[in-house]
Formats: sequence, structure tokens, C-alpha cells
Amino acid sequence: MNTVAAVLFALLTTLSNALATVLQRKAARRVPDADGLRWSLITRLVHQRVWLAGIAAVGAAACFQALALANGPLSVVQPVFVLELPAALLLAGVILHRRLPSEVWRATACITAGLGVALWAASPSEGHAADAVPAGRWLLVLVCCLSTAAALTALAAARGPGAVRAASLGMAAAVCYALTAALLKTSALRWEADGAAGFFTAWQTYGFAAVGVAALFLLQNALQSGSLVFSQPALTLGDAGTSIALGVVLYGERIRGGWWAAVELAGAGLILAGLVLLSRSPLAHELTAPDPQAEAARPQPANNH
Repeated sequence: MNTVAAVLFALLTTLSNALATVLQRKAARRVPDADGLRWSLITRLVHQRVWLAGIAAVGAAACFQALALANGPLSVVQPVFVLELPAALLLAGVILHRRLPSEVWRATACITAGLGVALWAASPSEGHAADAVPAGRWLLVLVCCLSTAAALTALAAARGPGAVRAASLGMAAAVCYALTAALLKTSALRWEADGAAGFFTAWQTYGFAAVGVAALFLLQNALQSGSLVFSQPALTLGDAGTSIALGVVLYGERIRGGWWAAVELAGAGLILAGLVLLSRSPLAHELTAPDPQAEAARPQPANNH
């Protein structure tokens, strides 16, 4: 295991995902409103180099994440992804030719400092090999994570659009993303040990694909349910916290406790403050909101007055 390589690949994953978000958003802005919710939307997007570049960035991010998880602890790799929103905003300022306000720079510095403090205080260490995880422990983790996500989704379904619904769906997506990463880690290590045969015969490979689709679905609904002020912190901190817990339970990773926990919480507090500040940025809403084309094409309720 190489923690330095894991952090490097995690940063490359973050930058690739951020770049994909910005490029695909730029491509969507070029599509006529009339193509919303039609197959012609995909046809037009496929003919745009910027959209294809965004898809390539998504593929690169998946490869970088697998390499990160194969080289380091889950509790190190996943928390690095709290930098994705700041990275997306900074790249958007360049690619979309937007001037970033000073608040974005301050929030980015706050999140970066908070991540550094939290990881320094936690000092995560590598655990045992992936093949040493008992089947019973995997079953327990799957039941706990999926039932938690289902309960949060049910809570969101019982509420109208707003803070509770957005936060609940954001947290449900976070749990699924963390579980996806845990499954991907084992699959990546199987590839490293046994090649493609080991990768495609591991049940975790199909598990992370299925859970990843569920995570994406929950994320899209979280973004449509309320302000980013509620969904983004739940998603980002929920993913990091759940990933650390899964790293400890599944792979025997260790983090420092005792009075170090207070420093770790202080770092998490800095990240939270930065995320709340960033999620209020108009550019953040533009990057994560549904495409204007689709919104324009969506049927409007009849006016009976």
C-alpha cells in the first residue's frame, strides 16, 4: 500500500469529476430548449467535443478512484472528495468565463484547511487485506447501509420539498456512495491480484455498479428537493463519515481517538462552514441544478383561474 499514491489518485479523481461536471454543463447550455427530454438531446450532445471530453473525464475519474482505493485506506481516499465542489467552481470560473467572488476563495481555503486538519488528527492507517473480510461482515454492512438509505428515502418521501427532504436524500446518497467505494476497493484489489478474471468474478464488482446507480438517482433527487445549503453538507460529510466507518468495520483501518477526536471535529467543522458558504454561491446552483432545457420542456400544471 502507498498512501501518498492513494492521495494523489484521489486528488486526480476529484479534479476529473469536477472537470466532467463543468464540461457537461457547458455542453448542455448549447442545446436548444426544444430538445429537452428528447432523444435529440443526446444526439446533439454526442456531436459536441466538449461533452465527449466530459464523458472521458468521468471514465478517467472512475479509473483514478479505483487506483486510489487499491493503494490506500478507504478512510483516506473518500474524505479527499470533499474538495470536488470547490474544484468544480474554480474550474467553472475558467471554463465558463465567470468571475469568482472572494467568498468562494475563502470557502475553498476553509474546506482545504479543514480536510488537512481532520486527516492529520485522524492519521488513518491501513488495515487487513480485502480477502480477509468475512462474508458475514459484508452481509451486516450491506443490510445496515441499504436499510439506512431506505429509511432516509422514506423520510424524504413523506415530506415536501425543503430542508428535511434535501438533507435526507443527500445523506441517503452519501451512504450509497460510501458503500460503492467500499465495494469498489475490493474489486480493484481483486483486479490487482488476479487481473480481469478476479475482477469480473467478484460479486463486489456487480454490487458497486448497482449501488452506484442508486446513489446517482438519490443525488439527483436531493438536488431537486431543496437548497444546496442542506443537501451538499449532508452528502459530502455523510460520504466521508460513512466511508471512515466502513473502512474500520470492513478493512480494520484505524484512526486516532481520545483527545484527537476534538481536533478531528474541529476540522469537520471548518469543512462544514466552507461547504455552507459555497453552496450559497449562484454558480454552485447553476452547476448542480437540472438543465434549463429540460425544465423548459417539462409540462406545466394547468392554470384553472
